[in-house]
Amino acid sequence: MTKNTTEKIPTTAPKILMISGELSGDLHGSALIKEILSTCPEVTIKGMGGKKMLAAGLSGFDSSSISVVGLVEVLKKYGEIKAAFNTLKKLLTTEDFDLVVLIDYPDFNLRFASEALGLGVPVLYYISPQVWAWRKGRVKEIARVVDKLLVVFPFEVELYKNTDLDVEFVGHPLAETTHLGLSSAEAKKKLGIDENKTLLAILPGSRTEEVKRLLRPMVAGAMLFRETLKEDTVIILPVASSIDDELIHSLLGEVASTIKIVRDKTYLALNAADIAVVASGTATLETALFETPMVIVYSLSPISFFISSKLVEIDTVGLPNIIAGKKIVPELLQSEVTPENIFKELSKLFDKENYTEVRSNLGKLREKLGEGSASKNAAKAIFTLLDKNKSGKETTPPLSEQTL
Repeated sequence: MTKNTTEKIPTTAPKILMISGELSGDLHGSALIKEILSTCPEVTIKGMGGKKMLAAGLSGFDSSSISVVGLVEVLKKYGEIKAAFNTLKKLLTTEDFDLVVLIDYPDFNLRFASEALGLGVPVLYYISPQVWAWRKGRVKEIARVVDKLLVVFPFEVELYKNTDLDVEFVGHPLAETTHLGLSSAEAKKKLGIDENKTLLAILPGSRTEEVKRLLRPMVAGAMLFRETLKEDTVIILPVASSIDDELIHSLLGEVASTIKIVRDKTYLALNAADIAVVASGTATLETALFETPMVIVYSLSPISFFISSKLVEIDTVGLPNIIAGKKIVPELLQSEVTPENIFKELSKLFDKENYTEVRSNLGKLREKLGEGSASKNAAKAIFTLLDKNKSGKETTPPLSEQTL
Protein backbone atom coordinates (compact mmCIF):
# COMPACT_ATOMS: atom_id res chain seq x y z
CA MET A 1 0.00 0.00 0.00
CA THR A 2 1.43 3.36 -0.98
CA LYS A 3 0.76 6.59 0.79
CA ASN A 4 -2.09 8.69 -0.63
CA THR A 5 -0.57 12.01 -1.67
CA THR A 6 -3.82 13.69 -2.74
CA GLU A 7 -3.50 17.32 -1.65
CA LYS A 8 -6.00 19.95 -0.67
CA ILE A 9 -5.29 23.54 -1.62
CA PRO A 10 -6.69 25.72 1.17
CA THR A 11 -8.65 28.68 -0.17
CA THR A 12 -8.79 30.31 3.26
CA ALA A 13 -6.60 30.33 6.36
CA PRO A 14 -5.30 26.83 7.18
CA LYS A 15 -7.41 24.44 9.22
CA ILE A 16 -5.66 21.96 11.50
CA LEU A 17 -7.16 18.97 13.28
CA MET A 18 -5.08 18.40 16.43
CA ILE A 19 -5.37 15.47 18.86
CA SER A 20 -3.87 14.82 22.26
CA GLY A 21 -5.15 12.39 24.88
CA GLU A 22 -2.90 12.74 27.91
CA LEU A 23 -1.93 15.43 30.42
CA SER A 24 1.66 15.73 29.18
CA GLY A 25 0.43 15.97 25.59
CA ASP A 26 -2.00 18.67 26.71
CA LEU A 27 0.89 20.70 28.12
CA HIS A 28 3.02 20.35 25.00
CA GLY A 29 0.03 20.81 22.70
CA SER A 30 -0.95 24.07 24.39
CA ALA A 31 2.56 25.47 23.88
CA LEU A 32 2.43 24.40 20.23
CA ILE A 33 -0.98 26.02 19.70
CA LYS A 34 0.31 29.28 21.16
CA GLU A 35 3.27 29.24 18.76
CA ILE A 36 1.05 28.48 15.77
CA LEU A 37 -1.44 31.25 16.58
CA SER A 38 1.28 33.77 17.38
CA THR A 39 2.68 33.18 13.88
CA CYS A 40 -0.69 33.10 12.14
CA PRO A 41 -3.73 34.07 14.26
CA GLU A 42 -6.08 33.14 11.39
CA VAL A 43 -5.31 29.41 11.69
CA THR A 44 -8.28 27.32 12.83
CA ILE A 45 -7.40 24.46 15.20
CA LYS A 46 -10.06 21.89 16.07
CA GLY A 47 -9.96 18.46 17.70
CA MET A 48 -9.33 16.97 21.12
CA GLY A 49 -7.06 17.97 23.99
CA GLY A 50 -7.00 18.82 27.66
CA LYS A 51 -7.87 21.99 29.48
CA LYS A 52 -4.61 23.73 28.59
CA MET A 53 -5.06 23.14 24.85
CA LEU A 54 -8.65 24.30 25.00
CA ALA A 55 -7.57 27.45 26.82
CA ALA A 56 -4.79 28.05 24.28
CA GLY A 57 -7.20 28.13 21.33
CA LEU A 58 -8.25 24.57 20.49
CA SER A 59 -11.89 24.24 19.53
CA GLY A 60 -13.15 20.81 20.48
CA PHE A 61 -13.62 18.54 23.48
CA ASP A 62 -11.73 17.62 26.63
CA SER A 63 -9.68 14.40 26.62
CA SER A 64 -9.26 14.17 30.41
CA SER A 65 -11.74 11.34 30.94
CA ILE A 66 -9.96 8.99 28.50
CA SER A 67 -6.42 9.58 29.73
CA VAL A 68 -5.58 6.04 30.85
CA VAL A 69 -2.67 3.60 30.57
CA GLY A 70 -2.62 -0.21 30.67
CA LEU A 71 -4.80 -2.81 28.93
CA VAL A 72 -7.28 -3.27 31.77
CA GLU A 73 -7.57 0.47 32.31
CA VAL A 74 -8.17 1.08 28.59
CA LEU A 75 -10.85 -1.62 28.48
CA LYS A 76 -12.72 0.11 31.29
CA LYS A 77 -12.81 3.28 29.22
CA TYR A 78 -13.26 1.60 25.85
CA GLY A 79 -16.74 2.99 25.22
CA GLU A 80 -15.64 6.58 25.87
CA ILE A 81 -12.47 6.15 23.81
CA LYS A 82 -14.39 4.70 20.87
CA ALA A 83 -16.96 7.52 21.05
CA ALA A 84 -14.18 10.12 21.02
CA PHE A 85 -12.54 8.43 18.04
CA ASN A 86 -15.79 8.34 16.08
CA THR A 87 -16.50 11.98 16.85
CA LEU A 88 -13.08 13.00 15.57
CA LYS A 89 -13.41 10.77 12.52
CA LYS A 90 -16.71 12.43 11.66
CA LEU A 91 -15.07 15.83 12.07
CA LEU A 92 -12.27 14.78 9.72
CA THR A 93 -14.71 13.60 7.05
CA THR A 94 -17.12 16.53 7.23
CA GLU A 95 -14.68 19.44 7.32
CA ASP A 96 -11.88 20.36 4.95
CA PHE A 97 -8.68 20.12 7.02
CA ASP A 98 -5.28 20.95 5.58
CA LEU A 99 -3.30 19.01 8.18
CA VAL A 100 -3.75 16.56 11.05
CA VAL A 101 -1.37 17.09 13.98
CA LEU A 102 -1.12 14.19 16.41
CA ILE A 103 0.56 14.46 19.81
CA ASP A 104 1.79 11.29 21.53
CA TYR A 105 -1.17 9.02 22.62
CA PRO A 106 0.04 6.37 20.13
CA ASP A 107 -2.57 3.61 19.95
CA PHE A 108 -5.39 6.09 19.40
CA ASN A 109 -3.42 8.47 17.21
CA LEU A 110 -1.82 5.92 14.89
CA ARG A 111 -5.23 4.49 14.16
CA PHE A 112 -6.49 7.98 13.46
CA ALA A 113 -3.50 8.66 11.19
CA SER A 114 -4.64 5.70 9.10
CA GLU A 115 -8.05 7.35 8.71
CA ALA A 116 -6.39 10.58 7.57
CA LEU A 117 -4.26 8.59 5.13
CA GLY A 118 -7.37 7.18 3.51
CA LEU A 119 -8.74 10.70 3.00
CA GLY A 120 -5.47 12.13 1.69
CA VAL A 121 -5.03 14.56 4.61
CA PRO A 122 -1.33 15.01 5.52
CA VAL A 123 -0.31 13.92 9.02
CA LEU A 124 2.35 15.44 11.25
CA TYR A 125 3.11 13.48 14.41
CA TYR A 126 4.66 15.43 17.30
CA ILE A 127 6.39 13.41 20.04
CA SER A 128 7.07 9.98 18.62
CA PRO A 129 5.61 6.81 20.15
CA GLN A 130 8.26 5.22 22.36
CA VAL A 131 9.32 2.56 19.88
CA TRP A 132 12.75 2.52 21.51
CA ALA A 133 11.13 1.03 24.61
CA TRP A 134 8.61 -1.43 23.23
CA ARG A 135 6.81 -2.61 20.09
CA LYS A 136 9.58 -1.63 17.69
CA GLY A 137 7.49 -3.09 14.90
CA ARG A 138 5.46 0.14 15.01
CA VAL A 139 8.27 1.90 13.13
CA LYS A 140 6.91 0.53 9.84
CA GLU A 141 3.35 1.41 10.77
CA ILE A 142 4.35 4.98 11.67
CA ALA A 143 6.27 5.35 8.41
CA ARG A 144 3.25 4.11 6.48
CA VAL A 145 0.66 6.53 7.89
CA VAL A 146 2.67 9.63 8.87
CA ASP A 147 4.06 12.33 6.55
CA LYS A 148 6.30 14.12 9.04
CA LEU A 149 7.53 12.92 12.43
CA LEU A 150 8.88 15.33 15.04
CA VAL A 151 10.93 13.58 17.72
CA VAL A 152 11.98 14.98 21.08
CA PHE A 153 15.02 12.81 21.82
CA PRO A 154 18.04 12.97 19.48
CA PHE A 155 18.54 9.19 19.47
CA GLU A 156 15.05 8.67 18.00
CA VAL A 157 16.06 9.88 14.52
CA GLU A 158 18.29 6.84 14.06
CA LEU A 159 15.36 4.48 14.73
CA TYR A 160 13.73 5.48 11.43
CA LYS A 161 16.86 5.40 9.26
CA ASN A 162 15.63 2.39 7.27
CA THR A 163 12.35 4.06 6.30
CA ASP A 164 11.46 6.90 3.94
CA LEU A 165 9.78 8.84 6.73
CA ASP A 166 10.75 12.51 7.12
CA VAL A 167 11.99 12.69 10.73
CA GLU A 168 13.20 15.81 12.53
CA PHE A 169 14.59 16.31 16.04
CA VAL A 170 13.02 19.48 17.44
CA GLY A 171 14.24 19.28 21.03
CA HIS A 172 12.21 18.33 24.07
CA PRO A 173 9.42 20.76 25.05
CA LEU A 174 10.22 20.34 28.73
CA ALA A 175 13.62 21.90 28.15
CA GLU A 176 11.84 25.21 27.54
CA THR A 177 9.16 24.98 30.24
CA THR A 178 11.23 23.95 33.26
CA HIS A 179 13.10 27.24 33.67
CA LEU A 180 11.78 29.24 36.61
CA GLY A 181 14.96 31.16 37.36
CA LEU A 182 14.58 30.60 41.10
CA SER A 183 16.86 29.09 43.71
CA SER A 184 15.46 26.35 45.93
CA ALA A 185 15.27 28.81 48.82
CA GLU A 186 13.36 31.35 46.71
CA ALA A 187 10.92 28.70 45.53
CA LYS A 188 10.34 27.54 49.10
CA LYS A 189 9.63 31.12 50.14
CA LYS A 190 7.00 31.44 47.38
CA LEU A 191 5.36 28.29 48.73
CA GLY A 192 5.42 29.63 52.29
CA ILE A 193 7.97 27.05 53.46
CA ASP A 194 10.98 27.77 55.67
CA GLU A 195 14.08 27.50 53.49
CA ASN A 196 15.84 25.50 56.22
CA LYS A 197 13.19 22.77 56.12
CA THR A 198 13.67 19.64 54.03
CA LEU A 199 11.03 19.55 51.30
CA LEU A 200 9.90 16.16 49.97
CA ALA A 201 7.63 16.26 46.91
CA ILE A 202 5.20 13.48 46.02
CA LEU A 203 3.90 13.18 42.45
CA PRO A 204 1.56 10.18 42.15
CA GLY A 205 0.59 10.74 38.51
CA SER A 206 -2.07 12.47 36.45
CA ARG A 207 -4.40 9.51 35.93
CA THR A 208 -7.03 8.46 38.46
CA GLU A 209 -5.98 4.79 38.45
CA GLU A 210 -2.34 5.72 39.04
CA VAL A 211 -3.22 7.91 41.99
CA LYS A 212 -5.44 5.23 43.51
CA ARG A 213 -2.59 2.70 43.32
CA LEU A 214 0.36 4.88 44.26
CA LEU A 215 -0.62 7.75 46.53
CA ARG A 216 -0.98 5.85 49.79
CA PRO A 217 2.34 3.94 49.68
CA MET A 218 4.14 7.07 48.48
CA VAL A 219 2.77 9.15 51.35
CA ALA A 220 3.43 6.39 53.88
CA GLY A 221 7.04 6.10 52.69
CA ALA A 222 7.47 9.86 52.89
CA MET A 223 6.08 9.90 56.41
CA LEU A 224 8.52 7.16 57.43
CA PHE A 225 11.29 9.36 56.06
CA ARG A 226 10.05 12.29 58.13
CA GLU A 227 9.53 10.30 61.32
CA THR A 228 12.74 8.29 61.12
CA LEU A 229 15.35 10.42 59.36
CA LYS A 230 14.39 14.09 59.00
CA GLU A 231 11.83 15.38 61.46
CA ASP A 232 11.86 18.84 59.87
CA THR A 233 10.61 17.45 56.54
CA VAL A 234 7.67 19.15 54.86
CA ILE A 235 5.78 16.79 52.53
CA ILE A 236 4.28 18.58 49.53
CA LEU A 237 1.76 17.05 47.14
CA PRO A 238 1.29 18.91 43.83
CA VAL A 239 -2.02 17.59 42.52
CA ALA A 240 -2.47 17.23 38.75
CA SER A 241 -5.31 19.23 37.23
CA SER A 242 -6.96 16.00 36.08
CA ILE A 243 -7.37 14.70 39.65
CA ASP A 244 -10.30 15.68 41.87
CA ASP A 245 -9.76 17.01 45.39
CA GLU A 246 -12.36 14.53 46.62
CA LEU A 247 -10.23 11.59 45.46
CA ILE A 248 -7.10 12.95 47.14
CA HIS A 249 -8.82 13.52 50.47
CA SER A 250 -10.59 10.16 50.36
CA LEU A 251 -7.26 8.40 49.90
CA LEU A 252 -5.37 10.43 52.50
CA GLY A 253 -8.01 10.72 55.21
CA GLU A 254 -6.70 12.33 58.39
CA VAL A 255 -3.14 12.27 57.06
CA ALA A 256 -4.09 15.07 54.64
CA SER A 257 -3.70 17.64 57.40
CA THR A 258 0.01 16.79 57.73
CA ILE A 259 0.73 17.35 54.03
CA LYS A 260 0.93 20.56 52.04
CA ILE A 261 -1.40 20.02 49.09
CA VAL A 262 -1.03 22.46 46.17
CA ARG A 263 -2.53 22.90 42.71
CA ASP A 264 -1.06 24.59 39.64
CA LYS A 265 2.32 24.80 41.38
CA THR A 266 4.02 21.59 40.30
CA TYR A 267 7.10 23.25 38.82
CA LEU A 268 7.45 25.57 41.80
CA ALA A 269 7.26 22.54 44.10
CA LEU A 270 9.88 20.65 42.06
CA ASN A 271 12.12 23.71 41.99
CA ALA A 272 11.85 23.97 45.78
CA ALA A 273 12.03 20.24 46.59
CA ASP A 274 15.15 18.66 48.05
CA ILE A 275 13.99 15.16 47.16
CA ALA A 276 10.97 13.51 45.55
CA VAL A 277 8.95 10.35 44.95
CA VAL A 278 7.53 10.37 41.41
CA ALA A 279 5.28 8.11 39.36
CA SER A 280 6.99 6.94 36.19
CA GLY A 281 6.15 9.15 33.23
CA THR A 282 6.74 12.70 32.05
CA ALA A 283 6.90 13.97 35.64
CA THR A 284 10.16 12.08 36.18
CA LEU A 285 11.79 14.07 33.40
CA GLU A 286 10.36 17.32 34.76
CA THR A 287 11.79 16.44 38.16
CA ALA A 288 15.14 15.59 36.60
CA LEU A 289 15.34 18.92 34.78
CA PHE A 290 15.02 20.65 38.15
CA GLU A 291 17.90 18.41 39.29
CA THR A 292 15.82 17.03 42.14
CA PRO A 293 16.93 13.54 43.25
CA MET A 294 13.97 11.15 43.14
CA VAL A 295 12.68 7.65 43.64
CA ILE A 296 10.66 6.53 40.61
CA VAL A 297 7.67 4.27 41.29
CA TYR A 298 5.54 2.41 38.76
CA SER A 299 2.51 0.19 39.12
CA LEU A 300 -0.14 -1.17 36.75
CA SER A 301 -2.90 -3.70 37.26
CA PRO A 302 -1.34 -7.22 37.42
CA ILE A 303 -2.68 -8.16 33.97
CA SER A 304 -1.50 -4.92 32.34
CA PHE A 305 1.94 -5.25 33.93
CA PHE A 306 2.28 -8.88 32.79
CA ILE A 307 1.47 -7.95 29.21
CA SER A 308 3.71 -4.87 29.28
CA SER A 309 6.63 -6.83 30.72
CA LYS A 310 6.47 -9.16 27.71
CA LEU A 311 6.57 -6.25 25.27
CA VAL A 312 9.05 -3.85 26.86
CA GLU A 313 12.54 -4.20 25.41
CA ILE A 314 14.52 -2.07 27.88
CA ASP A 315 15.69 -2.76 31.41
CA THR A 316 14.50 0.47 32.99
CA VAL A 317 11.24 2.47 32.94
CA GLY A 318 12.27 5.93 34.17
CA LEU A 319 12.92 8.54 31.48
CA PRO A 320 15.94 10.04 33.32
CA ASN A 321 17.58 6.61 33.41
CA ILE A 322 16.70 5.88 29.78
CA ILE A 323 18.13 9.18 28.54
CA ALA A 324 21.24 8.87 30.70
CA GLY A 325 21.83 5.34 29.42
CA LYS A 326 22.27 4.08 32.97
CA LYS A 327 20.35 3.95 36.23
CA ILE A 328 21.04 7.29 37.90
CA VAL A 329 17.95 7.26 40.14
CA PRO A 330 16.27 4.25 41.80
CA GLU A 331 13.13 2.59 40.47
CA LEU A 332 10.52 0.56 42.35
CA LEU A 333 8.11 -1.52 40.27
CA GLN A 334 4.81 -3.24 41.10
CA SER A 335 5.16 -5.24 44.36
CA GLU A 336 8.31 -3.29 45.20
CA VAL A 337 6.21 -0.16 45.71
CA THR A 338 5.86 -0.33 49.49
CA PRO A 339 6.29 2.36 52.17
CA GLU A 340 9.33 0.53 53.53
CA ASN A 341 11.07 0.33 50.15
CA ILE A 342 10.30 3.95 49.34
CA PHE A 343 11.72 5.02 52.72
CA LYS A 344 14.81 2.86 52.15
CA GLU A 345 15.53 4.41 48.73
CA LEU A 346 14.86 7.95 49.98
CA SER A 347 17.33 7.37 52.80
CA LYS A 348 20.00 6.18 50.35
CA LEU A 349 19.39 9.19 48.12
CA PHE A 350 19.72 11.58 51.01
CA ASP A 351 23.18 10.33 51.85
CA LYS A 352 25.34 13.41 51.19
CA GLU A 353 27.83 11.81 48.80
CA ASN A 354 25.17 9.94 46.85
CA TYR A 355 22.91 12.99 46.75
CA THR A 356 25.64 15.12 45.17
CA GLU A 357 26.40 12.47 42.54
CA VAL A 358 22.72 12.07 41.61
CA ARG A 359 22.27 15.82 41.22
CA SER A 360 25.36 15.97 39.03
CA ASN A 361 24.02 13.19 36.78
CA LEU A 362 20.61 14.84 36.53
CA GLY A 363 22.26 18.13 35.58
CA LYS A 364 23.76 16.52 32.49
CA LEU A 365 20.38 15.56 31.02
CA ARG A 366 19.28 19.01 29.88
CA GLU A 367 22.07 19.33 27.30
CA LYS A 368 20.76 16.16 25.62
CA LEU A 369 17.29 17.60 25.10
CA GLY A 370 17.95 20.53 22.76
CA GLU A 371 18.10 24.27 23.23
CA GLY A 372 14.63 24.78 24.62
CA SER A 373 12.74 25.78 21.46
CA ALA A 374 10.76 22.61 20.69
CA SER A 375 7.38 24.33 20.30
CA LYS A 376 8.80 26.96 17.97
CA ASN A 377 10.59 24.31 15.91
CA ALA A 378 7.44 22.19 15.75
CA ALA A 379 5.31 25.16 14.65
CA LYS A 380 7.86 25.95 11.94
CA ALA A 381 7.68 22.35 10.69
CA ILE A 382 3.88 22.58 10.58
CA PHE A 383 3.89 25.73 8.47
CA THR A 384 6.52 24.24 6.16
CA LEU A 385 4.30 21.22 5.59
CA LEU A 386 1.27 23.42 5.05
CA ASP A 387 3.18 25.52 2.52
CA LYS A 388 4.33 22.43 0.63
CA ASN A 389 0.79 21.15 0.51
CA LYS A 390 -0.57 24.51 -0.64
CA SER A 391 2.01 24.84 -3.40
CA GLY A 392 1.17 21.40 -4.74
CA LYS A 393 4.37 19.66 -3.71
CA GLU A 394 4.47 16.23 -2.16
CA THR A 395 4.44 16.31 1.62
CA THR A 396 6.94 13.43 1.74
CA PRO A 397 8.79 11.30 -0.77
CA PRO A 398 6.61 8.42 -2.08
CA LEU A 399 6.74 5.37 0.15
CA SER A 400 7.24 1.89 -1.21
CA GLU A 401 4.84 -0.90 -0.38
CA GLN A 402 4.95 -1.60 3.35
CA THR A 403 3.12 -4.09 5.52
CA LEU A 404 2.47 -3.86 9.23
